[in-house]
Amino acid sequence: MKKFIKNYKDTLILFLSLIIGFIIGLIFKEKANYLAPFGKLFINLLCILIIPIIFSSIASSIGKINTKKLKKLFKSILIVFIIMSLTSALIGIIATYSYRFVNKNNTITLTETTIENEKINLLEKTVNIISVDDFNKLLTKENLIAIILFSIIFGMAINISKEKGKIILDNLISLNEIVMNMLKIVMKYAPIGIGAYFASLVGSLGISITTDYIKVFVYYTIIAVVFAFIYYSLIAILCNKDIKKFWKESLPVIATSLSTCSSAACIPINIKCAKNLETKDEVANTTISLGTSFHKDGSIIDSVFKIMFLVYLFNKPVNIVTILLISLLATLLISAVPIGGGTISEMLIISLLGFPIESLAILTIIATITDAPATMLNALGNTSATVFVDNLFNKQNTKKIGV
Repeated sequence: MKKFIKNYKDTLILFLSLIIGFIIGLIFKEKANYLAPFGKLFINLLCILIIPIIFSSIASSIGKINTKKLKKLFKSILIVFIIMSLTSALIGIIATYSYRFVNKNNTITLTETTIENEKINLLEKTVNIISVDDFNKLLTKENLIAIILFSIIFGMAINISKEKGKIILDNLISLNEIVMNMLKIVMKYAPIGIGAYFASLVGSLGISITTDYIKVFVYYTIIAVVFAFIYYSLIAILCNKDIKKFWKESLPVIATSLSTCSSAACIPINIKCAKNLETKDEVANTTISLGTSFHKDGSIIDSVFKIMFLVYLFNKPVNIVTILLISLLATLLISAVPIGGGTISEMLIISLLGFPIESLAILTIIATITDAPATMLNALGNTSATVFVDNLFNKQNTKKIGV
């Protein structure tokens, strides 16, 4: 027992703070919002580390890896992201096809006059997502994909510069080490921050979660837990990782994701978790950072849930291929921030499927009540993806040298 407490002490404290926060939120309801500043402080401390961690980790990892390995790494990441994203979407489709959210008596018939949606210029939005028009805008968490792209290009430039870029590379490696040590300091405050944030969250959402949406929340949570345990355990086994160690190292990620509802806030903890699972530094740094924007298992399943809820509500037939493509596209537009980060993707769903603009309120409620389990899947998925990429990357290198 003493050994168990010693090994899991920090994680147990985090989960205890979650439980205490949950109880406080239920008892004091809106009054629990008085604790919000303590939680906000923790989120802010994590958020100010996001940009330096992404930049220093990606740029230094790419800068010190040789060109051939770099191509193999990105190839491995792309393969893993595609496989895991498609799997998540299919699981969401299977789950929602077998369970009808809306009673047939409550369906609404769409008319041409109700569909007055603004057309979305996807090409323009794509450019706005991957780039910014001023350097200082890169230094914000709202432009994560842009900073990731900048970091990749910067790292490639260091790589091309070879000896002339060595001084910058050494400084970046030092910066990354300093930033990760800053994370260790911030995490000392985690139990207080997480407990306070979760108390405020529960206090605010307690009234909003009405009986009409409870079954969506419960069903999504069940699917998320079962999916995570079976799927990620299977990946760990296939990648020759000890399941017990995988879940032990993942517990802080789970606690942080459930309390903050922010994939971005989980980046530092996620990278630390992946490295503790003995994945290469360059693989962990690059995959986690890219995964926060491009690989979100929970958000993909959530997008399918949103689409199917509207399909059942408005009794509108939609084929599986359409659901699959729109859910994947919509997920790319979800920002890695707490509640509210999916508004653009929800507008995309409404627009492409021709649902009335009033549907946005419905999707916002669904997004709000499923945010915590969805973020948990996003974060765990990135840890699992990193293990998967590391295994695939190692096999490619081993095969190349003929071992």
